[in-house]
Amino acid sequence: MDLRIQRSVVSHLRTRPKALEIGPFVAGLDPDTESPFINYASPVPGAPITAADVAALVTAFTEAGRKPRLEYVTSCTLELEALLLGAGFTVEVRNQYLICTPSTLGTPPVPADFDLREPETDRDRAAVITAQNEAFGDFSGDPSEDAVARMRRHQENGGVTLGARTRDGVWAGGGQAVPPNDGLSEVAGIAVREAFRRRGLGGAITAGITRRLFDRGAEVAWLEASGDDSWRVYERIGFVPSGYRLYISRD
Repeated sequence: MDLRIQRSVVSHLRTRPKALEIGPFVAGLDPDTESPFINYASPVPGAPITAADVAALVTAFTEAGRKPRLEYVTSCTLELEALLLGAGFTVEVRNQYLICTPSTLGTPPVPADFDLREPETDRDRAAVITAQNEAFGDFSGDPSEDAVARMRRHQENGGVTLGARTRDGVWAGGGQAVPPNDGLSEVAGIAVREAFRRRGLGGAITAGITRRLFDRGAEVAWLEASGDDSWRVYERIGFVPSGYRLYISRD
């Protein structure tokens, strides 16, 4: 499973607006945002990697005006972490990821007075992004046109975006999943505004996204939990622990 996950990540990066092949790495860059969570690289499984390759990666990111950053499944490239640390990189976090299949997925009830729906207009997309941002502690205001356009492209390219909305039209949270590749898709960005938490919305959104992935032919959904609370939510709906991924960057 580790190898399938890593291959899927690399394939997804190749679909970015500005994808770069840098030796044994694939970098997925987006000219519309400097966010390091969107602009990052990952190694091609099985490709040999040298210190010179890492130096070339740093140069490519620097020339693009982006922070050098990688995300990858650790078991697929065991020697890479030492090379990165030697080049001045710092580990951000090491997360265990969880996987779910159609046979393990549970479908919790959607809490009363809420509907789950995919945003169909840019106004709704902006509202979902705002809800996610606020849930993650970002109260900077309305999302940019680029962020809304990115969500629209995401949906048009086969990705899933799902939001939870109250019966009176307030978007309480949301999440998304990348377009399936090799039968796999990553679920991410699950977020619920503080005022709507502790009602089961996080689990309902995650299950709703995952069910849509399976209905569209995905074989495996995977995600990472940010803490004990979310870990329990994901396990309750059928996600089980699997391998580990490393997030590492250089200032």
